[in-house]
Amino acid sequence: MNRDVGKFGINDKRGRVQTSNDPYANQQTYAEGAFCSGCHAQYRNKRWYLDEEAFAQAQQQDNAPLVLCPACLKMRDGYYEGVVVLQGDYLWQHEEEICRLLKNEEARARAKNPLERMLCLEKRGETLVVETTEEKLAEHLGRALHSAHQGELLVQRGEDNRICRVSWQR
Repeated sequence: MNRDVGKFGINDKRGRVQTSNDPYANQQTYAEGAFCSGCHAQYRNKRWYLDEEAFAQAQQQDNAPLVLCPACLKMRDGYYEGVVVLQGDYLWQHEEEICRLLKNEEARARAKNPLERMLCLEKRGETLVVETTEEKLAEHLGRALHSAHQGELLVQRGEDNRICRVSWQR
């Protein structure tokens, strides 16, 4: 018997059904123990893990399959699910500190989930734009910046929750 459980999608007696709208996550299946040739993450138990030691051992033995993980595919194709737009005079007075904060938060998120990455961090006119591979990372970066530097934070999600737009200014 299936039942609708709100934001979690359709549930059956065996557990939750995956409700991801990410075309890259559902694009292909990976062999157990496969490594990403781009970031050296390993696919184990239906999840990606960062493990440089295991990658080095697999390279020496030359027996592990090499693939591109969904995050590296997104980076290659320029596909983003989150956008953070920063603006204001305060931003340019503290640009180096803010960029360092964003990179540190990305590294912390990537340690937990290797698929959460920043695609770019670039100046476009009077704004600083950050594109991320996951919508959760964009929201996390905005909230971390707001927590550290205050300012005005606005988080917007699309109707299908596929793209998250975060704007911050001070």
